[in-house]
Amino acid sequence: MRNSLIFSLLAISAIATHVDASAQTDSAHSLNVMSFNLRYNNPEDGVNAWPRRKELVANTLRFHHADLIGVQEVLHGQLEDLSQMLPEFKWLGVGRDDGKTQGEYSAILYRHARFELLEQGNFWLSENPQQAGSVGWDAAITRIVTWAKFRDLHSGETFYHFNTHFDHMGQKAREESAKLLRARIAQIPTKFQVIVTGDFNAEETSAVYRTITEEPAAQGKTTQLRTLKNTRDISALPHHGPLWTFHGFGKAQPRTRIDYIFVSEGVRVLRHAAIYDFGEEHYPSDHLPVLAEVLLE
Repeated sequence: MRNSLIFSLLAISAIATHVDASAQTDSAHSLNVMSFNLRYNNPEDGVNAWPRRKELVANTLRFHHADLIGVQEVLHGQLEDLSQMLPEFKWLGVGRDDGKTQGEYSAILYRHARFELLEQGNFWLSENPQQAGSVGWDAAITRIVTWAKFRDLHSGETFYHFNTHFDHMGQKAREESAKLLRARIAQIPTKFQVIVTGDFNAEETSAVYRTITEEPAAQGKTTQLRTLKNTRDISALPHHGPLWTFHGFGKAQPRTRIDYIFVSEGVRVLRHAAIYDFGEEHYPSDHLPVLAEVLLE
């Protein structure tokens, strides 16, 4: 009896040790991905203008230990501010108006000690995707996608990250943008995982969201589209935080969920959150940052 008890305790200890070791391995190789619409630097925002928010933005990125961040609506000067405050990050992208520095960016920030940048590029959400500054379909303004191919120096995995900001007015533009984005992702060899961050200006009941997340067979496509999953839906832990992401500096009614992180099949999601830990008096932006801890397998 005594030997049997000892054997059982040893077995339980071995299982616990294995589980703990697996969890530590996951934690060592996981990466914290964030999507964050930073709100452009508009002096008319008064108490919510960028000079009063930028430290709170930097502190949010530090505290939640973001590794890879897709930012939207940010201007060149704001990226320079973030570079000064967060020297552990590099960024890539171009201004959407001229393909250089003019207009808003959909930039990608990344920890340069962790990721090796292998390739990068941009395309415009229009009928002429390689024409800088082009406006597509019924969009109100120019929209862009910035993408990068990285190698994770911790895990050795190579993957792609796409970041974008869909139009806020044109329904057709959003739907066509979703199709174009998926078509571009379909060109990537399936051996590489894909992460997509963005402000899609579309709720989950919309045709735009369905176009992004529907299984390829459901869309009746002959091309080999990649399946994209909302990280919130496949997170091992339940979603943490509000269900909405846009709040208009606390004034928007109703508050809406339009910011997402999507991943291709094979990416494991450990946790997901809409971060809301800064109270009602002072916001880092008019959107909440969305965070997903993911494991590339």
